[in-house]
Amino acid sequence: MSSAEQYVRTEHPVIDSDPHFNRVIRYMRGSDYVAWGALTAGAPAVLLALERVRPAAGPKGINFALSVATAMGFMGGFLYSYQKSSLRFWGWEENAREQAMNRKEMDARAAAGLPAYGEPTMDETAQAAAARNSKFAALKFASIPWFNTTNHKYHLSESTSSDK
Repeated sequence: MSSAEQYVRTEHPVIDSDPHFNRVIRYMRGSDYVAWGALTAGAPAVLLALERVRPAAGPKGINFALSVATAMGFMGGFLYSYQKSSLRFWGWEENAREQAMNRKEMDARAAAGLPAYGEPTMDETAQAAAARNSKFAALKFASIPWFNTTNHKYHLSESTSSDK
């Protein structure tokens, strides 16, 4: 951890500043899946409502448009749900459930003698670069969807922070 890295005080404990993609998905709440489904269904519903106001040229055009709207709603819903789950890891939203899940997972990994955040498969330089690129990446989904898909040792949590 560099001395230049800034710590943001949050209302809730930080679980992981750079959670792995699989952890973010595993820790999603039911409300995240509901939001994902609502956005998936909502996009074509809005298109159908607009279709009633100003009909398309023919049925072939609306079928394609509905397919595209559903796909966009699915992707947008996923990114929204992923970001909501990430916010809980960062302590920016209420995360009592995730804290308990994390504690249980980390205790099991420690008991099994496994590294807390998985076995790194890259050298130190690549790990550091991967961490810099993916830390807080869920805030940048508007420009590029980027996820942490690597195991590295550059994580910050309440338990590892010396600045409390």
